[in-house]
Amino acid sequence: MLAVVLFSPIARAASRAVAWWLARLLSWAMVVGFGLFGAATPSRAEEAAPALDPAVLESVRALALGKASEAGAPRVEVAVGQLDPRLHLAPCQSIEPYVPAGMRLWGKARIGLRCKVGPTPWNVYLPVTVKVWGRALVVPAGAAAGATLSSADLAEAEVDLAEEFTPALVDPKLAVGRVLAQNVKPGQTLRAGHLKIRQWFVAGDTVKVLAVGEGFSLGSEAQALSNGVEGQTARVRTESGHVLTGMPSGERRIEVSL
Repeated sequence: MLAVVLFSPIARAASRAVAWWLARLLSWAMVVGFGLFGAATPSRAEEAAPALDPAVLESVRALALGKASEAGAPRVEVAVGQLDPRLHLAPCQSIEPYVPAGMRLWGKARIGLRCKVGPTPWNVYLPVTVKVWGRALVVPAGAAAGATLSSADLAEAEVDLAEEFTPALVDPKLAVGRVLAQNVKPGQTLRAGHLKIRQWFVAGDTVKVLAVGEGFSLGSEAQALSNGVEGQTARVRTESGHVLTGMPSGERRIEVSL
């Protein structure tokens, strides 16, 4: 009985300490829970992209049109996108559009916007889509990978040359007799990347070398030191022992610039 009396105060104190710590943990969990909920819930200011002045949008379109037209494109269209809706930009009295370094205004691209006059300078990127229209080859009925193209498979049409980065083919001579490396959908623009790469010669073959210089060209023979793959440089050794690097240009033929 004495043991029970002595232990009771200690037990009551321990019980109160445990209850206090449980209350602290519960309060901390509620704070963290509400904090996470608040962080995951977008504010009303983030629901819509920051609005840009129509004059700024027009200057962006004019800049993109001007730069794309410098390449001699026959017809160019520019669609201006929207800023990231998560941005919170300080007020600005003068916004300057510019083309980021290394940016090619072709297909999906970006135009930079920087605040020149305002309480807080900022710099953001605005997405644009540049369509460059021109005549090129299409495959009206489509074709499967592995098919050899004939002139009957091809037609000419106005297409968006900038829809893909690989160049669109214009000359039927570059397509007729070529084998497709992938399926081409009906009406799709025929591009260099759709065709299998040709190998014109292999290492050890005797090849004809066409040396091209300013106003002249010389022909000779050499031995190939590497495979001659279309679009890739190859090396050859001449009869005099000189090693030349050139571009394969046909069946057992290579062009070397002097």
